[in-house]
Amino acid sequence: MNQYLAKSDPIETIQNHTNDLLKNYELLQKIYPDIEVDWYLLDLACLIHDLGKMNTSFQSKISGGRTNKNEITHGYLSVAFVPFEKLEDRGYSEDEIRILFQVIARHHERKFPRAKDVWKEEISKLELEWNDFEYGDLKKKLEYHIADEIPEIYFHINDQIFENDGAPFETFRQYVLLKGLLNRIDFAASADIDVEKPNDFLEAAMTEQMSAFRKQNPDADWKPLQKYMQAHQEENVIVVAETGMGKTEAGLLWLGNNKGFFTLPLRTAINAIYSRLMDSETGIVREQQTDRVGLLHSETYGQYLIHEPEIEAMDIEDYFTKTRQMSLPITVCTLDQLFDFVFRYAGFEPKLATLSYSKVIIDEVQMYSPDLLAYLIVGLSYIQKVGGKFTILTATLPGIIPDLLAEEGVTFTRAEEDFISDRVRHSLKVIHEPISSAFISAFYEDNRILVICNTVRVAKAMYEELVEAHGDAEVHLLHSQFIKRDRTAKEDAILSDGQKGSSRPCIWVATQVVEASLDIDVDILFTELSDVNGLFQRMGRCYRNRELDVATNVYVFDVECSGLRPRGFIDAQIHENSRALLQDVDGAVSEAQKLAMIDRVYSTEALEGSEYYEKVKGDIDYVKSFGTYELDKNEVKKRFRDINSVAAIPKPIFAENEAEIRGYIETIKTKGLDRKTKMRARTMLSAFMLDVPGYIFEKGKSDAIKINDYEKVTIFDCDYDTGLGLTPKDREKESQFF
Repeated sequence: MNQYLAKSDPIETIQNHTNDLLKNYELLQKIYPDIEVDWYLLDLACLIHDLGKMNTSFQSKISGGRTNKNEITHGYLSVAFVPFEKLEDRGYSEDEIRILFQVIARHHERKFPRAKDVWKEEISKLELEWNDFEYGDLKKKLEYHIADEIPEIYFHINDQIFENDGAPFETFRQYVLLKGLLNRIDFAASADIDVEKPNDFLEAAMTEQMSAFRKQNPDADWKPLQKYMQAHQEENVIVVAETGMGKTEAGLLWLGNNKGFFTLPLRTAINAIYSRLMDSETGIVREQQTDRVGLLHSETYGQYLIHEPEIEAMDIEDYFTKTRQMSLPITVCTLDQLFDFVFRYAGFEPKLATLSYSKVIIDEVQMYSPDLLAYLIVGLSYIQKVGGKFTILTATLPGIIPDLLAEEGVTFTRAEEDFISDRVRHSLKVIHEPISSAFISAFYEDNRILVICNTVRVAKAMYEELVEAHGDAEVHLLHSQFIKRDRTAKEDAILSDGQKGSSRPCIWVATQVVEASLDIDVDILFTELSDVNGLFQRMGRCYRNRELDVATNVYVFDVECSGLRPRGFIDAQIHENSRALLQDVDGAVSEAQKLAMIDRVYSTEALEGSEYYEKVKGDIDYVKSFGTYELDKNEVKKRFRDINSVAAIPKPIFAENEAEIRGYIETIKTKGLDRKTKMRARTMLSAFMLDVPGYIFEKGKSDAIKINDYEKVTIFDCDYDTGLGLTPKDREKESQFF
């Protein structure tokens, strides 16, 4: 074996690296043989993609020599070995062969060099290296051609394959699959992991869970929703089901022994699902856990550190790598970690190629803002186009969503009936006044009370008034503007107070952060009106799984509500339509009545012409307007959530904890420390941070502590209190966030 190097740290030859790719290629084909990719072309791509590294400039550089400023990216040299004559003899079309050329040339997303003559010259030099290269029988699959012998149709320097370049979509689809899977296989080989771990356990695990239920109750069986989802495994499905119908298990039964992604809108909800799946005593996945279920959001590593003591034999670095490389059969994740491919940035193909043989479960779809909803709609259309499947399992479904999916050509099965019970959990009274602490205080004795305000500003004022009346021992506040350490403690406390059977009287004042992220069950809900969809989500925190046994357990205040546009974030027309609809409501409200009201407010007919509708439609057009490869991945991260926020430490928190904070920063900066130690320091440092909205950050003052040339810790000048959270110097801005 000759010593042409592919990598220098650790040293690895081109041949050894390629052998690792071929092993992962065989593994992928074994686990998922039905992927609609041309396996022969993928095999060739694995063989050829790094052969351009034989050029003397690359070998000199990787061996410690000088970098040649005229060096040609190796992918553009590797095309010299595409056996296009053999492929023509095998009946491959010009389009199919062109796909292989482009995949190999652009597998690192670098642009073609302007010096075409230099490219031709470097390719001609490769003939000498190829003659000496030992590839055994594999070499017989390939050919060597100088640049002038490569037909222009196969490798024109500007002939990159775009989605809308006049060719059929199938050409683009095959390009995405071939390049995306080559990238996945290449990344796995470089990271020394398996490109995929098999889902050969989920159906058996679900059967085992039911067997355990039947030991306690011989008549136990899957619920109707769960049976429905199991019977429709091969379809795209949209289902509405109320709380308590077993949506998580239903989604897993639909997934079966397939690769799947479980997406939710909030990290707290994702962490809860992950913990539930991985619980060593009651979880569905109790063996080989780090080869089976992963957690993917912006704080994955920190969550793995938390779970490390609970999960047997966790190698956190290996587990984190497998998760980031999408190698695990089940991944619980946020939408932004998966659906950013809709912008088709340079390097998006591995995600979409993976989704071509995956199933995606979308939960709590009603929680997405107009921009994220638009990205979801476009993303599901792409997933269908490339061969993947999806289900939307949700407690409420705005009628606009299936209509928008249909407009984008997405086909799906909609359950003929919603999975709701006849039970009545809520009795509602509309109060035609602004929300009032005096009104709430009258109900305090022996009750667990939840007060939800639309904005942080109103929530803080309500909290202070209730503390003055009842003391801070029993009154608590939760919103988005607490540092992570304090917010985690508050979430743990509200979960404890909101447990079924808890009798400790308390008052929790919150914003909409509690709408879908926390599994709590309080006795009485007092809330400002946002819209009927948000209202019914809020009502889900009250009498969560209880039959109604009181005259009224929900009070809705519909006058002078905070958070309305133009200064806030709630669509004024939707708010007014919701308000009008609630005028006739006074008393018990069934689940069917709730869904009917949502249909009336959120139907396409009701929303047409509204700011909300125009925003969703505009964002769909916006994301589709970008040309393929127009953006890079960093730009997409900034655009995806349309949220301009800055992770910062409030100045008072920094002053109180400066020594500890600077200690973590020094650990992160210290060269030679292992990644786990540094990541643990980052996790501890993040406990002092919160995401300051951009419109607040821009109006304030800040300092920064430099970590390196591209990273710093921001110290934001504001007021901060453990009870109240962040208070900006410009308090008027608090009306815009929740």
